[in-house]
Amino acid sequence: MDLTCQTLQHASGRCQTGRLRSLQSRGQIDRAVLSESRPSKFELSDTPTTRAHLQTNSFASVNSAAPPPPPPPPPPPPSLRRMEAAEQAGSPEGHGVSISAPDPAAKAYLNLMMKHRCYDAIPTSCKLVVFDTSLPVKKAFFALVANGLRAAPLWNSKLQRFVGMLTITDFINILHCYYKSPMVQIYELEEHKIETWRDVFLQFHSQSLISISPDASLFDAVYSLLKHKIHRLPVIDPQSGNVLHILTHKRILKFLYIFGASVPKPRFLQRKIQDAGVGTFRDIATVQEKATLYDALSIFVERRVSALPVVDEEGKVVALYSRFDVINLAAQKTYNNLSMTMREAVRRRRCFVEGVIKCYPDETLETIIDRIVEAEVHRLVLVDRDNVVRGIISLSDLLQAIVLSPAGIDALLS
Repeated sequence: MDLTCQTLQHASGRCQTGRLRSLQSRGQIDRAVLSESRPSKFELSDTPTTRAHLQTNSFASVNSAAPPPPPPPPPPPPSLRRMEAAEQAGSPEGHGVSISAPDPAAKAYLNLMMKHRCYDAIPTSCKLVVFDTSLPVKKAFFALVANGLRAAPLWNSKLQRFVGMLTITDFINILHCYYKSPMVQIYELEEHKIETWRDVFLQFHSQSLISISPDASLFDAVYSLLKHKIHRLPVIDPQSGNVLHILTHKRILKFLYIFGASVPKPRFLQRKIQDAGVGTFRDIATVQEKATLYDALSIFVERRVSALPVVDEEGKVVALYSRFDVINLAAQKTYNNLSMTMREAVRRRRCFVEGVIKCYPDETLETIIDRIVEAEVHRLVLVDRDNVVRGIISLSDLLQAIVLSPAGIDALLS
């Protein structure tokens, strides 16, 4: 498999190995529905797992020695403690759930994710671009833009295996590392090959390719994405070594969007955002509209966030600048001028703009999930009624709350 930049487009029953046909014959769902069906409403969320603590009644005589007290139960994970406290407190509208009355639907989405495999979430037809590590970095990023993609698996012809992923994060790191001024050309971007950049980058970041098998559960996929803090998870056939698909948070949430109506709705859906504790509410990463584009890249690198609310002097959100906006600097060939203000950078965007989709603290988690799925965005900006940024609710936050928290796992804090 000696390829430089190869685009693979496959459909069910076409351009697939016998392994794929075998997997499809054992599939539990019709994957074509993922591309064709769209129910009117998305019913998602989860209630945290409740724990019944053992109680010991002692009727020992006053003349007999009292038995030693039982050892205290181990404390639950931090996320579970927060949710249990919220459950005990209850919401103003009376949506609180007593610990003594567990929600029978609490693990509905956890069980759904454990039941289905990664192969079930692969579309019947998709585009996959593979880069050889000998390809120049600049051509690779141009190819991502031309194909409307955000990442591509990397193939090493010498080792004859996949060795990593080229993502928008790499483009941001290159610009941030080598940019000097608008008058100085970024030589490293113009001349470096992918393998050269990887040699430089891996000196400071030791990271092997994180992948998953098509037979692994979607629960395992969610855990891998959140634990390793990655946004793309290659599904690799263990027999052929081929990449079948790139799973994302958005793809998994779409799977839940389609099949979530078949399971009971957890009561946790009715909790308000301000009570549920789902999202980031402290030390929010934002960028002033008067700041430079290089300042925004610095925040992307240091804080490892996927988008930045652009705010004015009063802290009110005026735009959203994401990592995907950065890759389009390559398409516009404006990456040599990172000294422009964020106001100018936002104005120059010509591609699809995700926009600022907002939510409010008094809205329920069910409303939040409906909005983020129907808008097909990667996060919501939590604002107060004065439009001041108060938090960010991402796809990772939602998957943590509705899939991992019911299992007592907090991958975001691991």
